[in-house]
Amino acid sequence: MFDRDFAAFLFDMDGTVLTSIAAAERVWTRWAQRHGLDVARFLPTIHGVQAIDTIRRQAPNIPGLDIEAEAVWVTRAEIEDVGGIAPIPGAVAFLEALPAERWTIVTSATRDLAEARLRAAGLTPPARMVCAEDITRGKPAPDGYLLAAERLGVRPQDCLVFEDAPAGIAAGEASGGAVLVIGHTHSHPLETPHVTVPDYLGLATTVTAGGTLHLTCPTARERGGKGTA
Repeated sequence: MFDRDFAAFLFDMDGTVLTSIAAAERVWTRWAQRHGLDVARFLPTIHGVQAIDTIRRQAPNIPGLDIEAEAVWVTRAEIEDVGGIAPIPGAVAFLEALPAERWTIVTSATRDLAEARLRAAGLTPPARMVCAEDITRGKPAPDGYLLAAERLGVRPQDCLVFEDAPAGIAAGEASGGAVLVIGHTHSHPLETPHVTVPDYLGLATTVTAGGTLHLTCPTARERGGKGTA
């Protein structure tokens, strides 16, 4: 599937290295109910983007909404609710095997929230992590992945982006890097031309003599819009 070396791996967080859907949807359900929104229609819109962007999209439907204050409320509530957060199968061992200078996380969460969720999942936050407050434009803009590559001292087009959501996949594509989709949290296969794997259990990485990362994904296959590996 990937017969090439990569300078670095760049990972989304929620849905990609850990699952936080239950916790996030508990908080956002409370928020939607406070503002009289249709919860069932609203919840699918929250994934893969910054909280403030989700709230901003709802502003026309909620007169007098203080976007900044509401974003603070949501973030605080999410930091306090980490119940049920767990790593994607195989993620802990996969990340622990990578050289620290060759990977990082690019997340739409704030740094405090990202650190809380990573620790709840048994993962150590990487030193060069890119969070919501580090960039002006969130996903689907590529800014986070471009900054992550810069912090690691590599070219973005030499990176492999691990993602799970359409906004993040678009950001990875726009960055110029290759994209691998993690499908663990999807109840239905995601329509994407990128290689898709269910989790990290079938993945293996070899560090080459030159320090690059060679990925082997024996459980993956190219998707042509049908099925998933």
